[in-house]
Amino acid sequence: MDLDALHAAITSGDPSRAMPALAGLRALSAEQAEPLLLLGLQQEVFMVRSLSCAGLGMKPTAAGWTALVQALQHDEDANVRAEAANALVSHSLERAWPLLLEAFQRDSQWLLRCSVLSAVAEHPAMAAEDLLQLARLALEDADGTVRVGGAEILGRLVREGSAVAGDARCELQALQHDPDHRVVAAALNGLQG
Repeated sequence: MDLDALHAAITSGDPSRAMPALAGLRALSAEQAEPLLLLGLQQEVFMVRSLSCAGLGMKPTAAGWTALVQALQHDEDANVRAEAANALVSHSLERAWPLLLEAFQRDSQWLLRCSVLSAVAEHPAMAAEDLLQLARLALEDADGTVRVGGAEILGRLVREGSAVAGDARCELQALQHDPDHRVVAAALNGLQG
């Protein structure tokens, strides 16, 4: 692979050149891909930065972790912050969880919040108590999609018979009277678990 050509494509400012170049980095080792992915994160086009985050999730390195944390906390585009959240979980759920929780609490953008929910909702290593905390935060959101995600997590806790299943069941029962029919449907579905 011609690394100079990839570099030129990524920095071209043309997403139709940069995105295929970034996708082509899958064939490289993490050490080879890292500088080009980090370069992608510095580009103006949000799609290029977002794809760079995804690549850094698939090619974990220490510098990639640092760049993803920076993107999660400071990128101006919610798509990039959401992709950074997913990528951090790919590195390490244990290290990512405090950052994701902080981002969820700080960043009210629905896309970021839905991304955090999906990144941890089915993760086998996610602690039940942490999932319950996240679900409760999600249920406080004004956005129905985020609230459905919270109800779905409660359903998982009930289905798995986790240590907090009783609390989750109580939360789901209260949601049967929610004004959003999608939340009600998710709650009823969760109660059948």
